[in-house]
Amino acid sequence: MIENPFYSPEFHGEYNVASVGRLELEESGTIPDCRLAYTTWGELSPTKDNAVLITTWYSGTHQIWRDVYVGEGHALDPAQYFIVAVDQIGSGLSVSPHNADGENASIAMSGFPRVRIGDDVVAQERLLRERFGVEQLQLVVGGSMGAQQTYEWAVRFPDKVLRAAPIAGTAQNTPHDQLFASVLMDAITSDPGFAAGEYKSNADVVAGLTRHADIWAVMGFSTEAWKQEFWRAMDFDSKEAFLDGFLRPYFTVMDPNDLLCMAWKWQHGDVARHTGGDLAAALGRITAKTFVMPIDEDMFFPVRDCRAEQELVAGSELRVIDEILGHLGLFGVAPTYMSQIDQHLGELLATPV
Repeated sequence: MIENPFYSPEFHGEYNVASVGRLELEESGTIPDCRLAYTTWGELSPTKDNAVLITTWYSGTHQIWRDVYVGEGHALDPAQYFIVAVDQIGSGLSVSPHNADGENASIAMSGFPRVRIGDDVVAQERLLRERFGVEQLQLVVGGSMGAQQTYEWAVRFPDKVLRAAPIAGTAQNTPHDQLFASVLMDAITSDPGFAAGEYKSNADVVAGLTRHADIWAVMGFSTEAWKQEFWRAMDFDSKEAFLDGFLRPYFTVMDPNDLLCMAWKWQHGDVARHTGGDLAAALGRITAKTFVMPIDEDMFFPVRDCRAEQELVAGSELRVIDEILGHLGLFGVAPTYMSQIDQHLGELLATPV
């Protein structure tokens, strides 16, 4: 196991870790001891009917939700809801390639198995049911890869999900995003210092992680955001200073094998596998009141892709987020972003089901 101080409460705040036991994976592998990192806000009601689940995106953890999305004055208000954020497998906080030890030592030695979005959702359902006795969720919400998990929840467990809000993500990954994920993985593994599970520290693979960060700079922010020099509002005096002071340091502290685990999951996200490849049939299983929430300048998940799926979900609504930053507007740094999120989530949570 490679020690990495980034994956600690010092960086992410306090969180809990619970085992949900042996997890049999869709790709025929097994995680002997599936440990999930999670954090909670608020109190679970005596009838256990006020639970909200937050799912996390690629490279992200519960931290951004704690810092930006959850709190007094937000739609996700701990005074009203019991909110659980679960860090996905491979996030570096939950069981991941870099921290597999103990009962998971065998997979650490032989190579971390392929994990699908569905495996995350099965593990999360087990955690909620066994740890908290929660059988039904008022809302499942997540952005990007979290949106993939949100769709998976609504398709796999329709009776457990009353409302769903996939933000900036799709239920079936597109050919464009499959290619993008491949490019991200190639950027990491092409570093001469990289050999899966064998590098000594992130310093050995910093060139690959830097290339990976720069690819995110190209696609994560919109062309218009770069033209408008959005980085000035973040107190950087040039785009090069922004890359060196924010985006590259964000990724170069992360474990490359953890990122590869998540990228493969993202690349293979597809709820249609439940229905023999029929996406309409899969999305037709959803009974949750659903707000599909794309970002208008998102180059990964454009509005037209999200709308095409939304039209297959009965009773759903398309709520477009106006955000010039594009996909990485999910970080919530723009002043108008969270007011839109809170408005839509607030209306969704107020909708009778």
